[in-house]
Amino acid sequence: MGAQLPPLQLSDFAAAQVLDLFDALPDVYLFVKDRESRFVRANDAWLALHGCTSPRDPIGKSDYDYHPPALAAQYVAEDERVMRSGAPLRDQAWLVADHTGMPQWYLCTKLPLRDERGQITGLAGILRPFDHAGNAPDEYKRLTPALEHVVANYRRPIAVGDLARRAGLSASQLQREFRRLFNMTVGDYLLRLRLLMARRRLRGTTDPVGRIARDCGFYDQAHFTRAFKKHTGQTPLDYRRGGTRG
Repeated sequence: MGAQLPPLQLSDFAAAQVLDLFDALPDVYLFVKDRESRFVRANDAWLALHGCTSPRDPIGKSDYDYHPPALAAQYVAEDERVMRSGAPLRDQAWLVADHTGMPQWYLCTKLPLRDERGQITGLAGILRPFDHAGNAPDEYKRLTPALEHVVANYRRPIAVGDLARRAGLSASQLQREFRRLFNMTVGDYLLRLRLLMARRRLRGTTDPVGRIARDCGFYDQAHFTRAFKKHTGQTPLDYRRGGTRG
């Protein structure tokens, strides 16, 4: 392998000119976010996908302003992993709804952005529809009804058999597809989604922990606390007080 190239440094003016090139790519959706996952730039295709009428519309907003909370929580959690680790994410499959609510599968790539001192200051990402990125992922599309149901109903009990019927699969087939495509079981996916929503509530509200547990689909506060600590290394109250692990 050849020697690794040093990071490219561009002036703000030069960077803006490079970003403008993406407006000539109608099937590539570019966005740039700051360290808090707020949008600071997007190309014309991304603006149209999200129903924006001006390049200034998304500035200072987040995925929670454009997507169902359950989906937005997953996107933002992924941003945090990229910026915390400094490692790029390449061709992650995501279900994304446009401004009309119509969901479609995209491949998402995210790269951390650094300042001249090497500190991560945000990230840049692109979405590519599967239809324009080679072979259409029929296996992903088949799971869309099941995933949509999880996103809309994560607060309620969800049976694997019900999800399997929505996808036209047996329960065992659905589990195999989840492991193959997402490297987790259906139960793992649902638990992670519930925990993401709980984390947002813990940091963004003063709601009692017991109410957050119930609202996010956990049996009771004790069940929620055990699951939360197992996955984050903290209790819900420690996380609310400002802990950074997890």
